[in-house]
Amino acid sequence: MTSSPVEVKRYPDAAALADRLAADIGASLSQAIAQRGLASLVVSGGNSPAKLFQALSTRPLDWSRVCVALADERWVDPTDAGSNEKLVRNALLRDVAATARFTGLKNAAPSPELGAVAAWETFARVPRPFDVTVLGMGDDGHTASLFPHSPNLRNALDPSAAPGCVGMRAPTEPHARLSLNLSALLDSRQVYILILGDAKWRTFTTANGPGAVEEMPVRAVLRQDRTPVEVVWAP
Repeated sequence: MTSSPVEVKRYPDAAALADRLAADIGASLSQAIAQRGLASLVVSGGNSPAKLFQALSTRPLDWSRVCVALADERWVDPTDAGSNEKLVRNALLRDVAATARFTGLKNAAPSPELGAVAAWETFARVPRPFDVTVLGMGDDGHTASLFPHSPNLRNALDPSAAPGCVGMRAPTEPHARLSLNLSALLDSRQVYILILGDAKWRTFTTANGPGAVEEMPVRAVLRQDRTPVEVVWAP
């Protein structure tokens, strides 16, 4: 897998990062709407994007023409406190962004492995390439729900695989996760990796150096030349 230099932008605090990134994403979505009639935004959950979601929710654009989807999901009910869908609905899909078209990943299948095909079929409603994909990164170097040493990781990271969803196993409860595979994540016009705090910066520095992709799956996103990647960080 070849790589190109990753652009890194540092901000003085999380609020400044959220405001600037929301402005950049808003501009990309507005341009997509003007050029193609619809825009697509794929996001991850967790604590890191909360301020970004709040800043985005008030961006003045035609949200009724924006399709919002998830990069990954815990296999829990959408009303569960750990659900990424719940986070997005509460933090992003409000104010002027309440009219956005949302696509969730959780379905009625008993496991993410059995629900993966149906989950990906819902992406037929989401324009691809995605206009913007916002990822996070864990202290172990995972991104989306592509965790080190997960049983299905090799398939999920296969750059020749067709874009789709894959069942994954997290090292913490709830273990069952569903994630877009690498091919789907990179089917984007722009990828942002949002990281906060000194510990995450140290993790990124390690991930951006030598080492096996399987040890830190975020390396698969960093070490490619298919899709522009910008890492945004604040302490």
